This record gives sequence, structure tokens and C-alpha cells, in this order.
Amino acid sequence: MNKSNLDSQASGVQSQKKLNIYFTAGIPQLEDTPEIIKLIQDSGADMMEIGMPYSDPVADGPVIQQAHELALNNGMTIERLFSQLKSIKNEIKIPVILMGYINPVLRFGFENFCRECSESGVSGLIIPDLPPIEFEKNYCETLKKYHLNFTFLVTPETSDERILYLDSLSSGFLYAVSSSSTTGNDNAVLKNENYLSRLAALPLKNPVMIGFGIKSKEDFENVTEKAAGGIIGTAFVNILLQNRDWKKKAIDFIHSIKA
Repeated sequence: MNKSNLDSQASGVQSQKKLNIYFTAGIPQLEDTPEIIKLIQDSGADMMEIGMPYSDPVADGPVIQQAHELALNNGMTIERLFSQLKSIKNEIKIPVILMGYINPVLRFGFENFCRECSESGVSGLIIPDLPPIEFEKNYCETLKKYHLNFTFLVTPETSDERILYLDSLSSGFLYAVSSSSTTGNDNAVLKNENYLSRLAALPLKNPVMIGFGIKSKEDFENVTEKAAGGIIGTAFVNILLQNRDWKKKAIDFIHSIKA
């Protein structure tokens, strides 16, 4: 699996927007994860995030919370996920990022976790509840040791000064939450012109990916006018949870965004 590199000027606008698809490992069935990974790649997504199930996903909305609960009930663990990733490592050519909460990672052992990521072909991590000061003090060097990117999140309420600080700590890309809400919130303000313009004007070293609330090609095009790409999670996870024929619907959904 290639390391995450969006090949874009951090403040520029790409002609070809990058599509990042998120799903939770271990749904709809425990052993579906490798097939979903290959489906996402083969359908034309540029990268993917795999959610590590956790019992208290406080930053997520009801759909992804449901996915976490189902995955845990199915028996998904970090160990099982690494085993699945290793089984298809040589087939996957787009960046794979693991996203989750810090507590299960610390229980696994941070360095051991990073070593397993490296051996499984993982490109980087997103751990929203890891404070940046803790990251700098305790974890940054370990990530570098295993050649893993780390992405921080920013919101419309994040000051320019802090955005620049979080960008300086990030690698791969900067995750810009479209609005201050949980994932999948129907009230999310997708196209906050002032916020998106502010991000585009800052001298960022990383390309910006916009996430939260994107459900359609129109949404994707709207929010990525001034960004490198977009992240779709809840809409894709909902397909996996709600449809017996999820494979065809998942492929069609990704094709509809990339068309």
C-alpha cells in the first residue's frame, strides 16, 4: 500500500479532486473488511479510512455509532483487523489510513500498534482525541520511526494560528471538518464559504480534505471547490448497514461521486 501523498499544493486547487472513503472495520459481517477494501480501491476511490471499532465513539453520529456497535458484536478487534490487512497487503495500491480513538491504541501498545501498521501496509493514522501537545511529546517520533503519517482535524471555529500549528504537526493531509457537529449530522453546513476560503488562503504545507456531511456528487463538488478533496463516511457506512445488496450499491455510489 502506497504512502499517502496527494501530490497537491497545500493552498492550491486540484483539477482532479481526491475521494477518500471511510468505513468501519467488521461490518456488515466480520470477514467483509478485506472485500470492502478492495471494492473501494477498484471502484476508483483515491484513498480510504478504516474505522477501528470502539465502545464509546463520542465524535460520531448515530450511523457510525451503530456501525461500531455491530462491528464489536461481530468480534472485530485491532488484532483481527491487522490480520485482515496483511492478507491483502500486496493487492492494495491506494493509501489506507486507520481512524479511531486513543484508548484502544494505548491498550494495544502504541509502538506495537505502529509496528503492526507498518507491517500491514497502513499509510497513516487519524486519532481525533489525541491532544497535539501529547502527540508532540510522546508519539511523534514513534510515528516517524515507522514512516506513518498523522492527520489532525480542524473546524470552522479553529483559529488561523491553531490551524497553522495543527498543519505543521500533520502529514499526508489536513482534515477540515465541514461544520462543528458529529459525523452524519443532517444539519451540517457543508459549504461555509468564509471557512473554506480562509483555509485556501493560509500557507498550509498539507493539502486540505473536507469531511462530515457529504452525501452526493453535488455535495462533493461544492465542498471541494477550494480543497484537494473530500471524505465520505456516513453515507457509505449507511449503504453497508442498510442494504443486503450492499456490494453493488457501494460500487454504484463511489462511481456516482467519481463520474
